[in-house]
Amino acid sequence: MITTHIGGAFRPSAGALRLVEGRTSEPETADVSGYVRAVASHCPFLMPSVARGLTGWTVYEIAGDTGAAEAEVFHAGVQAAEWIRPLTTRPHGLLVCENIVLLGGDATAHRKLMAWPHWALKHLYGPVGLMLGKFWTGEEGTDRRGHRIPAPPFSFLAVRCAVRPVDPRFLADTPNLAQSLSTAVDDGRTVFQGLPYEWKAVKKWASSLLSPQRPVPVPKRSAAPRSS
Repeated sequence: MITTHIGGAFRPSAGALRLVEGRTSEPETADVSGYVRAVASHCPFLMPSVARGLTGWTVYEIAGDTGAAEAEVFHAGVQAAEWIRPLTTRPHGLLVCENIVLLGGDATAHRKLMAWPHWALKHLYGPVGLMLGKFWTGEEGTDRRGHRIPAPPFSFLAVRCAVRPVDPRFLADTPNLAQSLSTAVDDGRTVFQGLPYEWKAVKKWASSLLSPQRPVPVPKRSAAPRSS
């Protein structure tokens, strides 16, 4: 069950995602440790984050139809982002990262399920300094040096504090968002700013933005995997 809190109101889950394992730095239901070791060389922030217990994982299983599950992935992302926001100004705040793992179904379904929630979330939270990434089972990719990045053994949505001098390069296809991220300041605002806190309304708003590019065989990563 997902219960998000924003703007003074709680939003209960519709049950489309079943909580398998609550937030932990060492989940038992997903092979995180092996994957973290495999990708550590591609991200200098990863092991320091893990060592300080600042990388969190929440594991869900898809338990409803795609439309309902898509909404719950979005709200799980909001919950993760709102958890991170007050931590970014604390010691080692740059290392904070929250990950939403999806089990059940296959990589194609996960990829589709995460697409619009990820698109909406990065536009909502980029202006306050958070970076969003999505990774699916078996995804193939390379880092900025052209080195192969190990494929994740599970699908997940990552939410982390942005590294402003570096991360805008991951947003080359969305220059306005890249600029917004590079100058982001979290002043405590409500990121929805009048937008109804319901997925149908948010998705309609998100679809009015530049549409996400169709996947290519070796996709560009939207965020360097902090915990992935």
